[in-house]
Amino acid sequence: MALIGILTAIEAIKGSINNEFTRLGANTFTIQNRNTKIQLGRKRFNAVKTFAQITYYQAKDFKESFEFPALVSLSQKASMAASVRYQSKKTNPNIMVNGGDENNLQSTGHEIEKGRNFNLGDIKNNKTYTIIGSEVASFLFDRQTNPIGKNIYIGNNQFTVVGVLKEKGSSGAFNEDKMVLIPISQARIAFPANDASCVIHIMPNSADLMDAALAEAEGRFRIIRKLELKDGNDFEINKSDNLVEMLLDNLKYVTVAATVIGFITLFGAAIGLMNIMLVAVAERTREIGVRKAMGATSKIIFNQFLYESIIIGQIGGIVGIILGIVIGNLVSVLIGSSFVIPWLWVVGGVGLCLAVGVLSGILPAMKASKLDPIDALRYE
Repeated sequence: MALIGILTAIEAIKGSINNEFTRLGANTFTIQNRNTKIQLGRKRFNAVKTFAQITYYQAKDFKESFEFPALVSLSQKASMAASVRYQSKKTNPNIMVNGGDENNLQSTGHEIEKGRNFNLGDIKNNKTYTIIGSEVASFLFDRQTNPIGKNIYIGNNQFTVVGVLKEKGSSGAFNEDKMVLIPISQARIAFPANDASCVIHIMPNSADLMDAALAEAEGRFRIIRKLELKDGNDFEINKSDNLVEMLLDNLKYVTVAATVIGFITLFGAAIGLMNIMLVAVAERTREIGVRKAMGATSKIIFNQFLYESIIIGQIGGIVGIILGIVIGNLVSVLIGSSFVIPWLWVVGGVGLCLAVGVLSGILPAMKASKLDPIDALRYE
């Protein structure tokens, strides 16, 4: 149960990660600002070299000049700790405000539940429109109130709600349902003190075009950044599948730890089963004597107790596998992943329980088979 439960939960987490990034688009990559830590002098202290930020105009120039068959969108962090107010209701100052263009929702995997997305006119005309997360909407508006068309305050700025995002849930330290989206052009006006760098999202029309799109995007943005041939990139290009691989790689350590814990529990189970079988031999000594007196050989007695140990192990294994799958899929339900059955580990679990039954039964079976029938009959 421990081994299958933990490994089922890990498989559910892996499935959730893959589903999330597949929904974002496995053929998506981003261009963003680059920060590099360097070491100076013999004192071994770290300094952070920050490259020039990606400005809105550079990002806009890239979007307009990138002719590759791909969807390009821009985004920018406007605030990480804003408060949102509607009439007398006001949220805590923990709402994330993002600036985005008309393609941002598609490239970041968000979907509209009510209302509409931004259009190109909203971005060009600096409209004070906003799309709010589901948690923000449920806090500010009751069920009878339609948020669409209502005026809310984000910080000190008034915006009109044009859309509500579908619920996504929290991911690590970030809760994307506690987010509001405003036009990226308006983000620069409403939050002028914010100096965040722009992020460019590129989604090729086909996964087969990924490498070509990445090379084309790198070359185009180097021209926009006015880099010479000898200069290295002062920006980063991150593929979405690289992040998936990094997260899954970190889960390998959890899998190893879970496997070790599972084998420790199996070792304890083997000792417990062996003790049970030794007690059974002691309690059934007279029965063994009667069977031997009636002609049962030592081999028959040996097989009897060995088979009993194997059957007990298999019954326990089957029940443990069922309970482990149930417990592991509770995690799957909590994170919104699909039902998972780790077939490889289920088959492996049956084999492990067989090994535990055999190893636990050999010593008691040998002890039972070597009993003298006369002494066994006199027992008790």
